Amino acid sequence: MFKRVAKAIATNEKEEEMFYKVMSEWKFIPGGRILAGAGTGREVTYFNCFVIPVEANDPKKGNDSRAAIMDTIAKMLEINSRGGGVGINWSTLRPRGAYVKGVGGTSSGAVSWMLAANEVATQVEQGGSRRAALMFMLWDWHPDIEEFIKVKKDLTKMQQANLSVAVSDAFMEAVAQDKMWKLEFPDTSHPNYDAEWKGDLNEWKAKGYPTVVYKEIPARELWNKIVTAAWESAEPGVVFLERYNKLSNTYYITKIISTNPCGELGLEPYGVCNLGAINLVAFVENGKINFEELEETVKIAVRFLDNVLDLGAYVLPQNKEMAQKLRRVGLGLMGLADALILMNLRYGSEESLKATEEIVRRIRDAAYRASVELAKEKGPFPEFVADKYLKGQFIQRLPKDIRDEIAKYGIRNATILTQAPTGTTSILAGVSSGIEPNFAKEYVRKDRTGTHTVKHWLADYPAFVSAHEVTPEEHVKMQAVLQKYIDSSISKTINLPRTATVDDIDNIYRLAYELGCKGITVYRDGSREGVLVTDTKPQEKTKITERPPVLKGITKRIETPLGRAYVTINFIDNKPFEVFVNIGRAGSDVAAFTEAIARLISLALRGGVAVEDIIEQLVGIGGATTIGFGENRVLSVPDAIGKALRNGYEQQGNSVKVSATNVDICPVCGMATFVYTEGCKTCLNCGYSQC
Repeated sequence: MFKRVAKAIATNEKEEEMFYKVMSEWKFIPGGRILAGAGTGREVTYFNCFVIPVEANDPKKGNDSRAAIMDTIAKMLEINSRGGGVGINWSTLRPRGAYVKGVGGTSSGAVSWMLAANEVATQVEQGGSRRAALMFMLWDWHPDIEEFIKVKKDLTKMQQANLSVAVSDAFMEAVAQDKMWKLEFPDTSHPNYDAEWKGDLNEWKAKGYPTVVYKEIPARELWNKIVTAAWESAEPGVVFLERYNKLSNTYYITKIISTNPCGELGLEPYGVCNLGAINLVAFVENGKINFEELEETVKIAVRFLDNVLDLGAYVLPQNKEMAQKLRRVGLGLMGLADALILMNLRYGSEESLKATEEIVRRIRDAAYRASVELAKEKGPFPEFVADKYLKGQFIQRLPKDIRDEIAKYGIRNATILTQAPTGTTSILAGVSSGIEPNFAKEYVRKDRTGTHTVKHWLADYPAFVSAHEVTPEEHVKMQAVLQKYIDSSISKTINLPRTATVDDIDNIYRLAYELGCKGITVYRDGSREGVLVTDTKPQEKTKITERPPVLKGITKRIETPLGRAYVTINFIDNKPFEVFVNIGRAGSDVAAFTEAIARLISLALRGGVAVEDIIEQLVGIGGATTIGFGENRVLSVPDAIGKALRNGYEQQGNSVKVSATNVDICPVCGMATFVYTEGCKTCLNCGYSQC
């Protein structure tokens, strides 16, 4: 694999040899998308993640419009389908209940469209096993923020997306001073609304344009809702997005609007993540870091990632344009916890903080020197303006000799460092993930390939410490030390015991802000279905009701796109107990899959699943063709079964209400993304239209 990747990314034999050497020695590991795609000839992106704005392809439509929503979801789907994660800040959309002039009704709000986008993303299985990854954000001033905060209290909702509140400095000041906080939105009747509204409330107000205040709430009350939701369901996280923009190296070029799905990289509209990680374990020799080898590897890694920007396939033309204007790369770490153990330093101790600071400072300086050398060779990034770039707050903290070099030669990459979670690639390298402490000495890992019990290879070392043994304050202090030397951001989760309180999370979030972090996420053990669990208990088996010898029922005939179906529904106490479906010839594929659906429906009914929930799942499933018109229109065999079940249930004196999405299979690309939009049936994936 490493030979394939090195050959694909190198521009000459010398580079190929260098790249292969650092990878084969496990000193540098590129991001998973690069490892999966480079040199394979397959049309997948090398970039792990993207940020896209909510905007219409046609500016005349406005960014707070149905066209903008559909265009945004289409772009999201295209990126997800190619293996990339997507971050979206939905603050551009008007709040729930706001008047919509074009249809003479009211808006369903930003959260409803997040839910819709999430459902579209569930159709994506990246590479056959990788689920679509999303980050959805909403600003603290948005009138839908309270709905957004609590949406994941129902863990069945928004399963594809991580959620974070975009937090302003003004809000944090209001919390500290116990002030009132306005939930407001631009006056959508303003004549410049469609042309100029892009989701930045400060920019809108700076122009003197009016807003509508929907509600005033004590800032601490809103803050408490955020931390309580995080205690209950581990979300939302918080991203101090105003701070992020103030500290951004590209402050004079563009605004950071969202982070990527794991939160380590804040990006401008159409920005991309180009990730790789230094494996610190490979540089520990006799309990110390070999800094000479480390700095040389950093230099090679920066060159590697810069090459990726010119060689990688881009999903959207806007991605390529933005990536090559700024030439962002994201070099980070993996194996920090294991390296500290090998150095006999307890993760989170004062000694470990000092050692980590020295490591990341040396990496920062080596990375910036390498980028200056690339600028000498290939030129600086196109948007580089020396006097403005050098005024950046992060840049002003660089050593004087590096700043002098930047002033003279420029710099190849606008930003260079980020700290990604490195989950899969750290497993590949056999070291701890990113900058996180090890979860436990022994744990059960549940993933899509099964359940695995793992004992850590350093579990018996004296300095080993698990994530739950590190205090919350130590977690945050470690993140803050790293953030000081990383120009982008950090993906880190503060793992908490089940006994942690709401106040504990309140203190963690406040401390993160006070120490200069750009964002923070917590996970309280047991607060949601996690990837890792420290203990396992036998699950109680679902009780299946025995079938009586005799049942009464009805049989319904219904036409489907695949032929006539006969649906038999047997009842107990006027409620469906089992379902049989006959369609097609015995032994045919059609007969087989309909029998399978019927058996599963019957098992669910006998196991206590509500019939309304089963109907909800079936009605509205679309296929390649349909039959019938109006209320009698049948979209597929599952849709037909769902409608027959609903009809039979209603005939027993019951009522059921189902909201169908009416998503069909596109006849061109085969994706379940064929929807009605603006009076025309259009595919959100490939763009095919019946009009």
